[in-house]
Amino acid sequence: MSALAELYREIENCQDCGLAKCRIRVVPGEGAENAELFFIGEAPGWHEDQQGRPFVGPAGQFLEQLLASIDLQREQVYIANVIKCRPPQNRDPLPVEIEACRKWLDRQIELIRPKMIITLGRYSLARYFPDDSIGKIHGKARKIGDTIYYPMYHPAAALHQGSLRRIIEADMLKIPELLAQGGKIAEATAALKPLNQVQGQGKQLSLF
Repeated sequence: MSALAELYREIENCQDCGLAKCRIRVVPGEGAENAELFFIGEAPGWHEDQQGRPFVGPAGQFLEQLLASIDLQREQVYIANVIKCRPPQNRDPLPVEIEACRKWLDRQIELIRPKMIITLGRYSLARYFPDDSIGKIHGKARKIGDTIYYPMYHPAAALHQGSLRRIIEADMLKIPELLAQGGKIAEATAALKPLNQVQGQGKQLSLF
């Protein structure tokens, strides 16, 4: 059994927050163990909770279209969420839930060792750059150590605001060139704050 498969087993047995009592399936994440691109979304929705797989609903279909635009299939990248269980009624994740899942996502990233982490939406952006707005920094790559961090709107944003679709598509098309010029991207500093500190500052987080 691979280290990633062992991690999945641990995640599936997790009881570290209240979501364990209301979930149908845990959604650890999936994709290539040697993926260069690691996409981080927000939380599983209804479809994901039923299947135990990330991004299988309408937002996932759009994500697959975006990947196809740069000649990739989802099996060639890695896809996960900030939290591994669906919040009731698809409400926003609570700080305690995000913190409970932080260790799982940390370990996934350590095992995959991607060249680029693509944050999809505000919650995954806040994990690294809690003081930034997705509207201001989407499509702008930053490098920390050997890893490129690239904020994008969540694919679901295009389903709710059609005007964002072209923006998301354009941001996705930049990824191959960013990978190619990784060494030229300016260094940045991430701030891995617990999310409750961010919310305590009065910031309103949204899906996008």
